[in-house]
Amino acid sequence: MPLLPAHVPRLTSLSHGGGCGCKIAPGVLSEILKSTSAMPMPPELLVGIETADDAAVYKLNDEQALVATTDFFMPIVDDPFEFGRIAATNAISDIYAMGATPIMALALVGMPVSVLPLSTIGQILDGGQSVCRAAGIPIAGGHTIDSVEPIYGLVALGLVHPDRIKRNADAQVGDQLILGKPIGVGVLSAALKKEVLSPELYAEMIANTTKLNTPGPDLAKLQGVHAMTDITGFGLAGHLLELARGAKCTVHLNWQQVPFLSGVRDLAAQGCVTGASARNWQGYGADVLLPQNFSAVDQSLLTDPQTSGGLLVSCAPAEVENVLTIFKQHGFEKAAVVGHIQAQQGAALHVSDASHA
Repeated sequence: MPLLPAHVPRLTSLSHGGGCGCKIAPGVLSEILKSTSAMPMPPELLVGIETADDAAVYKLNDEQALVATTDFFMPIVDDPFEFGRIAATNAISDIYAMGATPIMALALVGMPVSVLPLSTIGQILDGGQSVCRAAGIPIAGGHTIDSVEPIYGLVALGLVHPDRIKRNADAQVGDQLILGKPIGVGVLSAALKKEVLSPELYAEMIANTTKLNTPGPDLAKLQGVHAMTDITGFGLAGHLLELARGAKCTVHLNWQQVPFLSGVRDLAAQGCVTGASARNWQGYGADVLLPQNFSAVDQSLLTDPQTSGGLLVSCAPAEVENVLTIFKQHGFEKAAVVGHIQAQQGAALHVSDASHA
């Protein structure tokens, strides 16, 4: 893990939370949104706020729809360049999750300019720029403010054929669920903040959070892929619930099949969990049916906030091998089938078999 000069404060020490763990708790967010007045939406708006999807989609013509999203947060790591990379990767992920191809981005920058050296701020922006170059898009502008805590992210824009939009609400009964990346980023970030994360696990966390979800557009071309989303601040359970509510179905999650980043179970058992994990459970735990032997460690991993997490794909059983092949072609070797969609019955999310090798 790179060391900052002695006079430069740790980025994570300047923020009360990091990465997607900064999100407002799901229960609180629901209350806030209840108080907002509904506005009439134009017919060209194909995806709005109704199902808490990853991005808004506006139809331009019969061949093109504009996908727009924004995402920003406070530091999850101390290395400024890596912070910029993670934040940019996370923002662009929402474009891929809709099945779209990114076309450009705008930077959102809030920095304590009297606390951080300008060179450090420049490295954050350089990190974001490097990811946009890898995605083949420019940062075409943005907005900056002087803020108490460091904040960085992007407005990301993309294009998709209207027939290939993949919403989070279109899963079908009988679908299989495939997760593209292992989970556990929140646990590793908590360990980093406590200074107990090994260099090897830090490197794995950086590799995971800076890996662009490039399979999205290719997956969207498959007829049997019905729904997609990405796993971020509400944890695996929270985003499975969004999928279940949108499709008015029940999700069955096979906990044994969920891929994990190295070391996260041991670290979680040692207390390296984020406050967002508990807030997530408080916000939606009543909609989750757990097996009797589900441990507190398992529950913390189920709700662990992911920053720049993996794509979650709901597809017909006949399409599973094609989906896994596309993931592997893009370098996502740990992609795995983790559950399936059932007709609505009781709790929106059923979790089975708490043991995990």
